Amino acid sequence: MIQFYFLSIVLNALSGYVLTREPKDEEPDLDTVGFHWSLQNETTRLILGVLTIVVGLLKILSSVQGDLPVIGDLIPALAGFLAGFALVFSYYRSRSTLESEHTDKIEHLLMHNKKWVGFFALAAAGLHFLFPSVLFL
Repeated sequence: MIQFYFLSIVLNALSGYVLTREPKDEEPDLDTVGFHWSLQNETTRLILGVLTIVVGLLKILSSVQGDLPVIGDLIPALAGFLAGFALVFSYYRSRSTLESEHTDKIEHLLMHNKKWVGFFALAAAGLHFLFPSVLFL
């Protein structure tokens, strides 16, 4: 469906942008509060992460007419899963007080490489937008 195609591009691009930006620790001026700051809000990042995961799943399940099912949208769906999971996991880590070796492994893989996950999501969104009929994109 074309709607999931559009949502995949927009949400991958937004998730990639959020993951590549470093959150600022200081409080923003009331005059400069805008689009960038609102994407750094934890609740906004959680909602964006959940939406990106859901659209990635729906992107795998539905295909554009003339495209191969599942394989045709593999890279954008994978980018959506990774970027969304990184956003949701960062929210979980900021709220959780439990320590586990499994979450430490996930944190080491995803959180230390979140910029690369963000660049992957941005690249997938850009390539998906520019080359709509290429296999895997």
